[in-house]
Amino acid sequence: MRALADKCIFVKVWNVRKGELMVAACDCELIGKKLKEGRLALDVSREFYGGELMTPEAATDVLRTATIANIVGVNAVRCGTDAGIVHEEGVIMIGGVPHAQFVYL
Repeated sequence: MRALADKCIFVKVWNVRKGELMVAACDCELIGKKLKEGRLALDVSREFYGGELMTPEAATDVLRTATIANIVGVNAVRCGTDAGIVHEEGVIMIGGVPHAQFVYL
């Protein structure tokens, strides 16, 4: 049972404007944490990231529909890289946690 919980991902979706979908995704254990790395800081707030709990496969499907995404955590970022929508060189570390963003224009 713990293995499944280790891979759960929160996914929140917004319709930003016509034709644009913003997705925030994070590993479930990161909700409520504040990450810091040098001058970088990231608040993994429930308000922004705390949407629906999903499996990595379901989260990947939602990320594929996004035009804008903010992704935090080993499992969530792996969804993006495995799907080919996030390049591994575009992933940064904040407080030892992988973080990626993308925007499709």
